[in-house]
Amino acid sequence: MTTLTVYDPAMCCSTGICGADVDQRLVDFAADLDWLKSEGVEVKRINISNEPMEFATNPKVKAVLDSDGVEGLPVVLADDETRSQGRYPNRAELAGWAGVAFAETEAKSSGCCGSSDNSEVSSGCC
Repeated sequence: MTTLTVYDPAMCCSTGICGADVDQRLVDFAADLDWLKSEGVEVKRINISNEPMEFATNPKVKAVLDSDGVEGLPVVLADDETRSQGRYPNRAELAGWAGVAFAETEAKSSGCCGSSDNSEVSSGCC
């Protein structure tokens, strides 16, 4: 099965969904990655503030940093092939890159960390 690796910009925690002012895109992305894991996809997230050498030693990620700086993050690799940079992809894109079947109705399901319909995060969650 596919390995999806996300090289994240500096964030307060591994997912970026902590604190009082949470970015809904990060909530949705974390939920999408959890969904991929439940489908058997290996998912790795690497935060530049915690593991800077991982960014320096990966030639594809280093090239993005050299050309675009941290604005080029996040970089998403599927089996070491660059699939996205500078934005968080949606569930349909992630599913396609990972070779996982996806129905548009799945994006509307909600879990602990929110949903793709821009609903608010429930209090006390995540």
